[in-house]
Amino acid sequence: MSQDAGQGARWDVRVATVDELDPRSAYEAWRLRQDVFVVEQECAYPDLDGRDLEPGTRHVVLADSHDGGRVVATARVLDDGDVQRVGRVVCHPDVRGTGASGVLMRASLDAAASSAPEQDVVLGAQTPLVGWYGSFGFEPDGAGYLEDGIPHTPMRLRR
Repeated sequence: MSQDAGQGARWDVRVATVDELDPRSAYEAWRLRQDVFVVEQECAYPDLDGRDLEPGTRHVVLADSHDGGRVVATARVLDDGDVQRVGRVVCHPDVRGTGASGVLMRASLDAAASSAPEQDVVLGAQTPLVGWYGSFGFEPDGAGYLEDGIPHTPMRLRR
């Protein structure tokens, strides 16, 4: 599926299980997570935690069709049984502020709804992004916490 989002950029959105991802897209998505979370944000943690491989996990991959299909954003949607969980939401620095993150989040919410339309969707927002997630209907849902030294706020989108 292709979508336009600001500044004439064209994004190709793919939602797939790990087995449906082509090797290049999987590599670029996980490299992007590493580059941003581990290197840029200086959080040494095991990004490859086994959840990417779960049968209910959907990977949302945003590729730039004007740049050879390069993966520029990704998120994953997990089936946590009673809720859908959006996580590992990340955009490449050179597409921040272009609308790509909104396209990514809408596709992630669509993926959650297509799997379990009546389940709430939860996430752990980096606290400075609470307002941005709120624009998608999420509300704070509990006490804030530190994860890898970064303040986070649990949030929930009620269905």
